[in-house]
Amino acid sequence: MTEAHSLTTAMLVRVHKAILAAQGWLPFDQFMALVLYEPGLGYYANQQPKFGAMPQSGSDFVTAPELSPLFGAALAQQVAEALKATGTDEVWEFGAGSGALAHQLLSELKRMGCAVKRYNIMDLSSTLKARQQSLLAEFGDQVKWLSEWPASLQGVVVGNEVLDAMPVKLLHRIKGEWHERGVVMAQSDSPEGLAWEDRPTHLRPPIEPVGEHDYLTEIQPQGEAFVASLAERLLASDKGGAAFFLDYGFPEAEFFHPERHMGTLMCHQAHKADVNPLEALGLKDITAHVNFTGMALAGQDAGLEVLGYTSQARFLLNLGLAERMAESGLAQRAQAIKLINEHEMGELFKVLGFATHAHWQAQGFAVGDRSHKL
Repeated sequence: MTEAHSLTTAMLVRVHKAILAAQGWLPFDQFMALVLYEPGLGYYANQQPKFGAMPQSGSDFVTAPELSPLFGAALAQQVAEALKATGTDEVWEFGAGSGALAHQLLSELKRMGCAVKRYNIMDLSSTLKARQQSLLAEFGDQVKWLSEWPASLQGVVVGNEVLDAMPVKLLHRIKGEWHERGVVMAQSDSPEGLAWEDRPTHLRPPIEPVGEHDYLTEIQPQGEAFVASLAERLLASDKGGAAFFLDYGFPEAEFFHPERHMGTLMCHQAHKADVNPLEALGLKDITAHVNFTGMALAGQDAGLEVLGYTSQARFLLNLGLAERMAESGLAQRAQAIKLINEHEMGELFKVLGFATHAHWQAQGFAVGDRSHKL
């Protein structure tokens, strides 16, 4: 039995136990949390490789920091400005992945002469933590890892592709009636022994998708609760701070567009995408696009101000990415262009910024702010 097969088998046993404990029907958000984060077995908690530019490395997908170091170098401009504007000296990164972004930010902030007392990393994955510690060893005690939320925090928060990995609930409108989608043990001989089952629910998306057709979508209460919890802790500190989230997604009107009737749930494995999270448990990533309107409202309701909202391309260009590319070699420019190309990461990825107290014109949103579209 291969290591991958053994892992999937153990993960399936764990899911079956959870289904039985839930009287035979497990809401999808609980299933997603299990297969992504179950200690030792879940996708982000096992030893399988995740991040890399090519499938030959055994990786499943590439994120912006692995694609080009110019991503972190540009983002550091915004972090430095935010540290100065808030009068703080700590950076917080949630879901630090391979540690590449932390390395880029720390290196560039040091080069800029920006004093960062501590770089705090919050990550649920012990295996990724070990990789991060190896990569960031040169920064010594400046980097600190935390496994639990502190009562308060101050400084600048960064989250790159963290909101999309938070468990979502699936809602399915069938003949005009809303149902919540859950996971059950299959009656047939399906590969993983799992199947979908929809049950009537009082849950609703924030807006009703136009039309009478059947409609599958996601709502993101855990992601919104995360933003609210972050706001609570920032506002509990003496100085507060700012937060920047970079991820793929849409404002509410686009997220619940009538033609997006199959939702945005997606799996990634070996640099290929599929839409079946019930197979290869623990071996592939499961994500959903972010409803940025919901995240912005969660932050505002908890007391934060929205600094801005724009495309990743516009955000990085505002922070001087084009100038950095001009000073780089051809190979580095070719990689960095993928960060801003409209048909690659430039338009699909968005950036949402928050601040606690005094509002200032953040450089990343100086041109092309789309806050009015949230």
